Parts: sequence; structure tokens; C-alpha cells
Amino acid sequence: MAQTTREAAVLRRALTVLTVLTVSTALIAPVVPAAAATTRDDFGALLQEQLDAVHAAGMPGAFAEVRDGRRTWTPTTGVADVATGAPVRDGMRHRVGSITKTFTATTMLQLAGERRIALDAPIGRYLHRGLVPAGLARQVTVRMLLNHTSGIGDYANAIFTTLDDLITMGKTIYTPEQLVRLGVGVGPTNAPGAMHSYSNTNYILAGLIIERVTGHSYRAEVTNRILRPLGLRDTYFEGNEFDIRGPHMHAYVPWPDGTLKDFTHYNMSWGWAAGEMVSTARDLDVFYRALLTGKLLRPAQLAQMQTTVPSVPEDPAAGGYGLGLYWVDLPCGRFWGHDGGTIGHQTVSWHSPDGSRQVTYAQSMAFYQTSNTEPHPIDIALINFLYVALCGDDSNAVAARARTMPKMPQTVEVMRGLVSR
Repeated sequence: MAQTTREAAVLRRALTVLTVLTVSTALIAPVVPAAAATTRDDFGALLQEQLDAVHAAGMPGAFAEVRDGRRTWTPTTGVADVATGAPVRDGMRHRVGSITKTFTATTMLQLAGERRIALDAPIGRYLHRGLVPAGLARQVTVRMLLNHTSGIGDYANAIFTTLDDLITMGKTIYTPEQLVRLGVGVGPTNAPGAMHSYSNTNYILAGLIIERVTGHSYRAEVTNRILRPLGLRDTYFEGNEFDIRGPHMHAYVPWPDGTLKDFTHYNMSWGWAAGEMVSTARDLDVFYRALLTGKLLRPAQLAQMQTTVPSVPEDPAAGGYGLGLYWVDLPCGRFWGHDGGTIGHQTVSWHSPDGSRQVTYAQSMAFYQTSNTEPHPIDIALINFLYVALCGDDSNAVAARARTMPKMPQTVEVMRGLVSR
């Protein structure tokens, strides 16, 4: 059946690979100079104003946690459920998509620090024979999986080709081995090691390596090495449970018929070690602060994690992707983190190198963009919020932002990017 124009538009948005979003200063709404926000209450009001602008631009609901040293703000906006009008509350859980990759990569690097995994060893050393073709087993290294330079295809391109597939995949239970075979089956994107090409298949393979090396599930290893030591009680692996435990926002996608389709009841087995986790803004801030300050990795392993390749090979200044972690440069400095998206839930988590300045942001709608070249008003408002959250007290950064807006990675992850980076 031929697709309608609106169906094609939704499908195109959901299949868009990680792109670079160039935002002109002419398109950016003016931001109140944060230099005037000298008190906690003033800055909190400014954050709330900027988050409310995201809702006013069309986002059903959003929440965030912003930290500056010992000060913390937790603004919320909009509704968690458009049917009931229930408001968004602080502390809600959220599907965080590819932020799962940072947890998986941290576990891999801990194993590397224990000399149980060698980053530059071929993946065939750690996988069951026959799972990937012999050539890939010899040529692709563990490092290439973690920084997405393996060239292995993304299974998302196999399981999602029509809007009906978007519905079907939420009802289908996938095994990691199935996802790997689907990813290999779509064909390579480049020669192993040649360049960065984001593929969720890489992190399914990473999860399988963790299991083969340790003899435990990757979930047990992440739990014992990260979640329990850090007290991340609201972070867990959803898998095929279909429903998010505890308070949460619903997950929406604008549908071709003009409605908001609710994807809250959804199976996440298609994400596994690449994107199945549920968390909160607080838990993610605690995790990234611990990671960047050396509480989870030895200095040598953290240095490996922060050794990057260009996220956009033709534009190295757009950002660098390390081992499950990327950087983005703002006028007030460099920030590390990851973003993540599932079907309706999207998250951004960015942090200063010393973990003192942090923002984790979550929203309840995906695939709303209507242009491949012009930013949507929601994205403009989101970028404003992130800038204020991270650079708001820096008058020099505000002045720099008024002069120019650098190229930034698209901060809301889409289907092929998990389905980002």
C-alpha cells in the first residue's frame, strides 16, 4: 500500500540517523541574561521559564534535574498524561534509551581494567563462534564496538521500515542473538575501524561479550558494579515488561491522522544492552558524576573512555564519541554525556568534566520534527534550556552565545540513533 504524505513524514523522522543540527542565532528565542540570576531562587525561576517554553512549543511534558555544585533544581512542566491532565512530577521514571550504552561501556571498561577483556582484541575471542561472520570476528575489535567504528549494520534498519513495524516491534520479544543477526544482515556501513557509524548492534554484541566473559547476565553485572554501589534504586532494565514501574510520563508520537499515539505500553526487548534502561534524572546525574570523577573507573580506563572519534566524520568540530560517552562544546566549556530515545521518551544528560555542573532532561514525545533542515520550535526551546542550565551563571558564555551558535549534535535521539549516536 502506498504511504500517505504524512505517513512518509513520520517514517522519515523516525528513521533519521544522528544528524548535526545547525541552529542560527536568528532562530533562537532571546534568553534572559543569566548574569542577573544571582540567587538560587532567581536561577530556579529562569530554569522554570525556559522549561515552560519547551511545553509552550508543543511538548506534552518534560522534567529535569540541574546541579551546580551543591545546588540542585528540579523543574517540571506540562502533563504526564494528556488524557487525564495529570501533571508532570519531580522524580518520575523514564525510558532513557541509548544512555544505557554508557552503563554497558562502563562495565566493559571495568572488565578491561581487570584484564578480563582487551579493548583491541578481536571480538571473535569473546563471542560464540558463528554469531558473526568469521571476517568480522577477526577484524572488529571490542573498542570498535564501543566507539561505533565497527561498520556493522544497525538492526533498527531491519526491524523498522514502515509505521506498522513501529507498532509490531512493541509487541515482539527479541533475543540479543536475533538482533545481532538482523544487524549483520543489513550489510556493513564501512570497513572495520574506518570511521564512526552509529549502530545499536555494536552494544548488543558488547552485552553478549560481558555475559560470555563473566558467566553472568549483563544486567547482573551492571547492577552489581554500578546500580547497587551508587544506590540507583530507580534505575532498572525494562526488557519485555511492557509497563514502566512507578510514576512516569506517557510516551507519545504524533501520528499521520493528527492524533498523539500513546506508546507507553511497549516492549523494550529490542533495546537490550543498547537501550532498554529506565531511570530518573537524579539517578543519571549521580551516575555520570560518579563516572567522571573516577568512582567507577580507574584513570587509565576513564582516559580510554574519553578518547574520541568524530561523531560526524565530515565535521570533527560537531562532537566526539568515545567509548559509550561523547562530548559537546558549548560557549562555557566542554560537556560529556549521552542522549537517548525510545518510542516517545527522549532524554539528554550532559555534565562538566568534573561533574560539578550537570543537566539531565526528559521529554514525553518523539518524531515531531517536520523538516530535515530547519529546527522545530521544541528543539530551539530545548537548546535554550540546556544552555541556560549549563552556562546560565556565566555572563561571558551568554555574551558568546549572543554572537554565535555553534553546530551541535541533535540532542533528541531518533529511531536509528536509539536509536542516537
